[in-house]
Amino acid sequence: MLRLSLLRSLAAAVCAASVLSQVHAAEKDIVTTAVEAGSFKTLADALEAAGLVETLQGEGPFTVFAPTDEAFARLPEGTVENLLKPDNKSQLIAVLTYHVVSGKVAAADVVKLDAAGTVNGQRVGIKVDHGNVFVDQAQVVTPDIHCSNGIIHVIDQVILPTTESNPASANNAGNFSTLLAAAKAAGLVEALSGEGPLTVFAPTDAAFAALPKGTVESLLKPENKGKLAAILKYHVVAGRKFSTDLANGKPVETLEGSTVALKMRDGKPRIGDANIVAADIDAANGVIHVIDRVLLPPSDSEKKSVSQATHHREGTSCQQSRPVVRYRVVRQHSR
Repeated sequence: MLRLSLLRSLAAAVCAASVLSQVHAAEKDIVTTAVEAGSFKTLADALEAAGLVETLQGEGPFTVFAPTDEAFARLPEGTVENLLKPDNKSQLIAVLTYHVVSGKVAAADVVKLDAAGTVNGQRVGIKVDHGNVFVDQAQVVTPDIHCSNGIIHVIDQVILPTTESNPASANNAGNFSTLLAAAKAAGLVEALSGEGPLTVFAPTDAAFAALPKGTVESLLKPENKGKLAAILKYHVVAGRKFSTDLANGKPVETLEGSTVALKMRDGKPRIGDANIVAADIDAANGVIHVIDRVLLPPSDSEKKSVSQATHHREGTSCQQSRPVVRYRVVRQHSR
């Protein structure tokens, strides 16, 4: 009865401007709608402390998974008070933006998704269980409150993004000890723990163990630090590249400088000659995809061969497109 009463109060508040006009209710922005509902005081206070009120009153559109006051009250004692401190503003912003998805995503579309990218950068998991919709561990208790600049879905828990960096997330996974030791030996831990974002294709301990005997030991020697760093950078791509971003099959440029091919085999994603065995592990500064082989960057001779082939293709293209050649010559002479 209590929940039923709460939901009825929320519905009444959303339509407070005119019980006869759904259109009029939908003319109010997300923040105003939440404030007038009366059940989102903590959320409103948090948005103000984070400096996000103006943003969520902007054009959008946004989809907000809005925790009720009861949801915030379920957090460990002192959590909300701590987040609202000025010194923790960046952490508060990270939490709040994890509840926001760009665009207008109605419940009918939400249930078709397995995950959704948030304004935070990380993704929330979505599942339907016995007719109930869950965003991470939170249940959607009231969907589709339409606002002038988006949609609110009310949830019963506060969802929290991970605060761990790529190395820390790998460490917690428990099967990347060789990768972490290699990153330390190559002097890359700090870079991989930085702001990013970075996408890491992380070989497991078993992947490193599959290399020829003595390879890992040799790479970990101080005199081979440059070579080791190049190999590890070949596993890292700038930005957050989720599995949905990798499905198009386009090669991606690595921090090592070379590109690596993406493809599907038997319906399974691959990068280079490695299988992606686990995808989309969120980190505070990026995302991790687990792979079953260590990727090796192309040798200098292979890079030279690729460069020559590219140059030949470009030369052929220029010969076939004379107007472009003339234009480029004019530009060159005009400098």
